[in-house]
Amino acid sequence: MPDDAAPPPFTADDFAARQQRALREALDAGLDGVLVTPGPDLVWLTGYQPTAITERLTLLALTPDRPATLLVPRLERGDAESAAGAPALAFADWSDGDDPYAASSGLLRPGGRYGVSDSAWALHLLGLQRAVAGSSYVGLTEGLPMLRAVKGDDELARLAAAGAAADRAYEEIVGVRFAGRRETEVAADLADLLRRFGHEQVDFTVVGSGPNGANPHHEAGSRVIEEGDLVVLDFGGLRYGYGSDTTRTVSVGEPSARQQEVHDVVRAAQQAGVDAVRPGVACQEIDRAARAVIEEAGYGPQFLHRTGHGIGVTTHEPPYMVEGEQQPLVPGMCFSVEPGIYLAGELGVRIEDIVTVTDDGVRRLNSTDHGLRVVG
Repeated sequence: MPDDAAPPPFTADDFAARQQRALREALDAGLDGVLVTPGPDLVWLTGYQPTAITERLTLLALTPDRPATLLVPRLERGDAESAAGAPALAFADWSDGDDPYAASSGLLRPGGRYGVSDSAWALHLLGLQRAVAGSSYVGLTEGLPMLRAVKGDDELARLAAAGAAADRAYEEIVGVRFAGRRETEVAADLADLLRRFGHEQVDFTVVGSGPNGANPHHEAGSRVIEEGDLVVLDFGGLRYGYGSDTTRTVSVGEPSARQQEVHDVVRAAQQAGVDAVRPGVACQEIDRAARAVIEEAGYGPQFLHRTGHGIGVTTHEPPYMVEGEQQPLVPGMCFSVEPGIYLAGELGVRIEDIVTVTDDGVRRLNSTDHGLRVVG
């Protein structure tokens, strides 16, 4: 069971500060405001998550000419007013049979350009376009990519707790039997361990054995794990509302020389990526540092994906550690460093830690051994 104390909940003042920051950044970016529909942005800005995301419009409007306003279906208003950030909000509602877009048009101005949640339904976006003459919209990942990227101390504490819980799950899973069991069985063990150590939500448990490890997003399947396999274990979820995501590769029995060689290359690449993290460095430099090690070893074409992604209230969010991303690193940013080598039909190796940028460098939020662990 988890033995760390739960962090204090976020307050209405915390959510109000986030809303003000979001609006300020939107105006600085040349937008007229921010529109947020149900999903991670709404949770981060208000603490409110509808019990069921339906076709009924729920919309947070952050604009400079009125208080932060949450438009909700009338039947859900009571739940919304109970959210942690509700004291910082004004409320408006609409009833079944009303036109929700007409109700929302009073919150916006004709011809305005707004940032809108990536998760907004096309149904709602098209309705807003019809209701608000000349309005235009840009997804928040494009318009405000760093909105949730820089974490405060209270968010870092949650991410650290999630990472520590995932580490404990790994230390337990390497003690179970792998050989002769299906990938799905080991994946179920991992999910149970994440919950035992405090995760309220399990998002993924990748178990890629032998040739299945060469697929970076392999779903655990019915393959029976064999002696001599490498097994990629990539798992995570939410604890206290913030994400974990870690990968280790284990060997079922003693590894062959080739397996050990590939693992050593990935381990060196992962270390190089972490070593490159410091304030002011462009995100793409983390990718370049890890990729250079793999390319020098002759496996460049077998590194199939970016080196990392941001993490917070979701397990994938900006910033991204990928060629072409010139956003400089800032203290408080949190992201994965996860290079890999994937040899089709044979094996895969990936090693992943979550890190955060500090004032003078980097801090890992995962601390389990990076070596090639031997399991039974």
